[in-house]
Amino acid sequence: MRITVIGCGRWGSFIAWLLDRIGHTVTLYGRSTSMHMQRFLAERKNDLLYLPPRVALSTSLACMEDAEAVILSVGAQSLRALMEEIAPLAPKRKIFVLCMKGLEAPDGKRLSVVASEYLDASNPIAVWVGPGHVEEFTRGIPNCMVIDSESEEVKHHLADAFSGGMIRFYYGQDMIGSEIGAASKNVVGIAAGFLDGLGLSSLKGALMSRGTHEIAGLIGALGGNPMSAYGLCHLGDYEATVFSAYSHNRRFGELFVQGRPYGELAEGYATARAIVNLADRCGAELPICRGVYEILYEGADAERTLNALFTRKMKNEF
Repeated sequence: MRITVIGCGRWGSFIAWLLDRIGHTVTLYGRSTSMHMQRFLAERKNDLLYLPPRVALSTSLACMEDAEAVILSVGAQSLRALMEEIAPLAPKRKIFVLCMKGLEAPDGKRLSVVASEYLDASNPIAVWVGPGHVEEFTRGIPNCMVIDSESEEVKHHLADAFSGGMIRFYYGQDMIGSEIGAASKNVVGIAAGFLDGLGLSSLKGALMSRGTHEIAGLIGALGGNPMSAYGLCHLGDYEATVFSAYSHNRRFGELFVQGRPYGELAEGYATARAIVNLADRCGAELPICRGVYEILYEGADAERTLNALFTRKMKNEF
């Protein structure tokens, strides 16, 4: 396939690197002002990988003109601004793949819905979600991920085309569940970081079981399949989010409760606000996500809030 990857951060550059390795014709786009792109243009590498000369580099969105698939890998809160730049190019009959995990803040709109507002109906939309860290993939450590789309043909085509020795792709069955599950696992990751920072890591088992249960309820309230929360988009991504040293959201939460700054993007910060607003509209109960929101945005005491979460009276486990 002819593929343009938009976004030259660690995920976007990894995707370009991976798809080139399995035989696709790849162009990587980044803004001319991006430090990541400036380094790729000068050295064709970052701290994790090297892009061979056959991977084209571009600072113009016009590079997507001949692409069959356009993969978007930018911060979730930057998607709308990017789509506003793409819309005047009026792309037709291209598959747009969202490789990002988040909800638009403050309202909690799913990212596929945001993208669809700017695209002609001839452009199908897919999402690429699930566990994995670039730091591990580039060392040859494999994982499983998910491709989902409202189009059965599109998701099968992409999963088959993108699969290789590094990643085994599964076909998603629920766009609502895939997107909500992937976004909300970052909020749970921040909660895991809170526990680490407070010396309460033993509570991660309870966090995982109860977190999955509450997200299943949210997915169901939104019209998705609650079982999606138990798949790779959410529960299956906990190992990479709740425990990994590479997890930005877990590390952000750990440093936050210790009063220390964190300079990397943690998507769960904005998602916590978005998901609480979304839950309020659909009537879903999200005690863990709401607790994270109160700690991050309302100055709630982290230790007291977490203790209340795990000691609150419950008649049954589920």
